[in-house]
Amino acid sequence: MTTSIQGTASRRHRAAPAVLVLEDGRIFRGRAYGAVGETFGEAVFSTGMTGYQETLTDPSYHRQVVVMTAPHVGNTGVNDEDPESGRIWVSGYVVRDPARVPSSWRAKRTLDEELAAQGVVGISGIDTRALTRHLRERGAMRVGIFSGDAVGDDAALLERVRQAPEMVGADLSAEVATKEAYVVPAIGEKRFTVAAVDLGIKGMTPHRMAERGIEVHVLPATATAEDVYAVGPDGVFFSNGPGDPATADHAVSVMRGVLERGTPLFGICFGNQILGRALGFGTYKLKYGHRGINQPVQDRTTGKVEVTAHNHGFAVDAPTDRVSDTPFGRAEVSHVCLNDNVVEGLQLLDKPAFSVQYHPEAAAGPHDAAYLFDRFVSLMEGQRA
Repeated sequence: MTTSIQGTASRRHRAAPAVLVLEDGRIFRGRAYGAVGETFGEAVFSTGMTGYQETLTDPSYHRQVVVMTAPHVGNTGVNDEDPESGRIWVSGYVVRDPARVPSSWRAKRTLDEELAAQGVVGISGIDTRALTRHLRERGAMRVGIFSGDAVGDDAALLERVRQAPEMVGADLSAEVATKEAYVVPAIGEKRFTVAAVDLGIKGMTPHRMAERGIEVHVLPATATAEDVYAVGPDGVFFSNGPGDPATADHAVSVMRGVLERGTPLFGICFGNQILGRALGFGTYKLKYGHRGINQPVQDRTTGKVEVTAHNHGFAVDAPTDRVSDTPFGRAEVSHVCLNDNVVEGLQLLDKPAFSVQYHPEAAAGPHDAAYLFDRFVSLMEGQRA
């Protein structure tokens, strides 16, 4: 990639006007970034200062427009090693000051070019601090980004935003999950086999298990309990994913089948919400969610505080002050967020099953929660013994 090409793309987008319209009527004006056109989704913000490639390619961001709170984005360009999936999943991207020229020995192209190539409409040059404060005060909401010829009358654009679908009630996991099962082989000696139900899995998750000698069979979101046990698993994993967990009746049914058989079980993010529902707890939508790589969580089983990576707009409604009786035995909240006391983990006391609401694979870091994969291994070792 030559500097002249980068400069041409940069000049082209600086010349294109763009407007961001929130469903409550607030409007921000800036410049096009990435593809020129229009897009709709749920406006959310991410507080990570690094790891924008991992954010963009996280399937859990499907149908969301991500606002980056860090002012400078794109400094290290785009490489071919860091994506968490085969494509960018965000519906739109909002940055304040995009890098003019990337600086990294691994960079293959600019972030602007990658967004444009994948058809992701973005906006730059707006006050992302003001937008983030607005979303914190008013909550995550529908949004539209319009650039180039798509920019029009403000009232007409607002009406189109208000016609876009909401995230509550959205059943999205099957839209992002693999259509065909595949296997991630163990690294080194194979110790265990795990069936991983893909609800929007990130590439680093089976890799973290493979590092621990686990052969991971990644199954579609539509997999049945029979499909899960056809691979002869020592353990079962339920992944992260997008959408409203209240719609995930199929995944809840499959998980209940696993719990009934007593197979070691581990879930993260959406998988945590599925476990909550399987145990009889409800779920609810957070005002603006947790997204970023600097969220403090306490593991109540050890008292340890971790800095963790999050991406969730829904949470489990479970009591944090007592052990609960469930159809599968006693359960307790194992992890809580220290910012707002949101449930960040569950564990059964009478069966080998646990989950967390955040991301222990955390490809961009931090790695405080990597021990959770070892905890899963310990459950499988205990079951085998």
